[in-house]
Amino acid sequence: MTIPDSAADAIRHNPAQNDPMVTFERVTKRFGNDEKSFVALDNVDLVVGRGEITGIIGRSGAGKSTLIRLVNGLEKVTSGRVVVDGTDVGGLGETGLRSLRREIGMIFQHFNLLSSRTAFDNVALPLEIAGLDRAAIKAKVGPLLELVGLADRASHYPSELSGGQKQRVGIARALATSPKLLLSDEATSALDPETTQSILALLKRINAELGLTILLITHEMEVVKTIASHVAVMDVGRIVEQGRTFDIFTAPKHETTRIMLAATSGTTLPEWLKTDLRQTPSAGDRILVRLTFLGATAFQPLTARLVTEIGGDVNILAGAIEEIAGEPFGTLVVAYPATPDTIARANRFYAETGLSTEVLGYVA
Repeated sequence: MTIPDSAADAIRHNPAQNDPMVTFERVTKRFGNDEKSFVALDNVDLVVGRGEITGIIGRSGAGKSTLIRLVNGLEKVTSGRVVVDGTDVGGLGETGLRSLRREIGMIFQHFNLLSSRTAFDNVALPLEIAGLDRAAIKAKVGPLLELVGLADRASHYPSELSGGQKQRVGIARALATSPKLLLSDEATSALDPETTQSILALLKRINAELGLTILLITHEMEVVKTIASHVAVMDVGRIVEQGRTFDIFTAPKHETTRIMLAATSGTTLPEWLKTDLRQTPSAGDRILVRLTFLGATAFQPLTARLVTEIGGDVNILAGAIEEIAGEPFGTLVVAYPATPDTIARANRFYAETGLSTEVLGYVA
């Protein structure tokens, strides 16, 4: 389904290359007084590129929600600056903040729809607040409901809609004022996996066809992997790692990132094997190696060639081929005899093929 022209023309943005939409400059946010203060954000630097989908991920209490509330001025920085499209948010008064918020759409975890208003009227609400007349509101809301696939649900109340449909209404409402930036606060956390995928596909399509910048916060690695081109990992108020989603997922450097990725990598070792894993080999042991397949190598028969190279005594213990930010990525955990000759032949094969490897340990 393509986005209707009437909706697209009203919302479309044309991102410039390497042009920042949001910049966090040495941002610190402290709650409470000096004696009993709590630092929610500690010296955060981050750039959200125009037209990109950037994910902020971290566990509960990492500072994600505080970070996103600084963007639309719902919270103010203790020190540093938050700049949105060239405007220092901290320097705005109430009039300036109201103007800025009309250019920033927001979707929420629990939808925040008014139960007494239909889908049409929920989407119309920000337009009513902006002072548009009924004819102008009707001309805009109809295409927005069509955009999110709910043209036939315009007269339905939230109680008559599924969770996914409610979130689609929320997305349409967020787009009503033709924003240049869309904030997503755990927008899929209350949805089942199938519905989550449909909402993420919608957001990805809106980004691609409208050029709309999306900044989303989540604790779900699967969400970031599916939709975000860039990601920042937060832990205890700091950004501990950031970059292209593919790079962070395929070569995480910080322990927090590795722990959060463990459940989504497809190569988690069984507990009995983890228990028996040793870091130094003994006679007769087998070596466990994680192989990483990037790009085109994810689809090449390298495992079969490895068996041919070092012999048939190779066990495959875990593995997966998946897509991260639109790029193929494969991982495989194999075990083979930890003899000097076998290891040397395997290492030659890895060097020749460019496979990335990590020795996980040794087992009897």
